[in-house]
Amino acid sequence: MEAKELAQLTAELALSKKAKDVVILNLSGLSDVTNYFVVCTGESDTQVKAIADAIDDGSREQGSRVWRREGMKNLQWVLLDFVDVVVHVFQPRVRDYYDIERLWGDAPRTVVAD
Repeated sequence: MEAKELAQLTAELALSKKAKDVVILNLSGLSDVTNYFVVCTGESDTQVKAIADAIDDGSREQGSRVWRREGMKNLQWVLLDFVDVVVHVFQPRVRDYYDIERLWGDAPRTVVAD
């Protein structure tokens, strides 16, 4: 699966668990680390875990596997690294604090909604 398709898939999987403010940032040409960030918000520990699990399970069903996973213990900011796509699942205050969209403000962004 190509990176753009994987980014879209992970965004849709996040929405399937009622993630809020789902955004895809295209980092191609801006970062040597990854091509896309998918950023979304879950309102509680339980919802953040449900979103991360849905992305992990759903992407695996489509043949893509998470290479590295961080934040599953405290569930304030979960990072799922697929190498070409990195998914960030935040709780609201943590997302506001780190403000990834502002840090990568020159990246083209796509808002993903139901």
